[in-house]
Amino acid sequence: MSIMGTDPDSAVQRNRFFEKLTPYLFISPWILGFLFFTLGPLIFSLVMSFYDWPVVGERTFVGVDNYRVMLTEDPLFWDSLWVTIKFGLFFVPFNIILGLLLAVLLNQKVLGSGIFRTIFYLPSVISGVALVTIWAWIYSHEYGILNFLLGLAGIEGPNWLGDPSWSLLAIVVASLWGLGGTMLILLTGLQSIPKELYEAAKISGVPAWARLVFITIPMLSPMLLFTFITSIIAAFQQLTIALLLTGGGPLESTYFFAMYIYDNAFQYFEMGFAAANSWVMFLIILALSMLVMKSSSAWVYYEGEMKNKEQADG
Repeated sequence: MSIMGTDPDSAVQRNRFFEKLTPYLFISPWILGFLFFTLGPLIFSLVMSFYDWPVVGERTFVGVDNYRVMLTEDPLFWDSLWVTIKFGLFFVPFNIILGLLLAVLLNQKVLGSGIFRTIFYLPSVISGVALVTIWAWIYSHEYGILNFLLGLAGIEGPNWLGDPSWSLLAIVVASLWGLGGTMLILLTGLQSIPKELYEAAKISGVPAWARLVFITIPMLSPMLLFTFITSIIAAFQQLTIALLLTGGGPLESTYFFAMYIYDNAFQYFEMGFAAANSWVMFLIILALSMLVMKSSSAWVYYEGEMKNKEQADG
């Protein structure tokens, strides 16, 4: 015991405890937000999916009946899932390819490149309602600017939003209008590629297309992996543009899986059934993301891993 009657060891332990506690105190707002606004609702929705959960009335436990009805008795589930898959088959590759092309162009050192970067990124920060208003005016069959320009070329424009043959393509194009986020991510990756690689390739006489294929894309592959996964998630969560432009029509040609969930929850007020729909969407996205991650070892290049492998081999 010390003169003041305090154990030095216990004081040291208390100081160590507070040192370890301090970082958690700083991140506690995020932890509380995650628990109450992310993890909590996630677990609650899982519980809801096993109930017949009307907005008003008695809640009844039904087990896996919501999942059974959805998978075996509700044709809208498979129809909306197929529409979403078709949308994703167009949206995902075009979102990545066009984003990459824009990033390569904007990575050039030309006058006013910063202005062009802002112009191409600006549509991605426009609200969904404003974006839909713009595209409704562009696609209008009677007074739309797109059909007006086609008419100047002697081409009769189709009814973009009223013809099932064109409506899904119209939604794809309107969704690609916001690829500025993808472009910005890939542009950041391009600027992190060592310039020495390009200089050595130029000295060796490697053409521009070969530098793109054998230097740019491999070095950019971690960013491409990220945008690939986020594009898949965005494709399955597509709702606002289709809901406001077409309402799922015509003939349910743009009736996306997210709209199927939305209708079950807020039109038919079957919250338990909608929660089951959401969990099926989550599992599909999780399976696709894991499949992409599993395949990434064959096409994603990590410079740090290659250096470690070379050191180990050496």
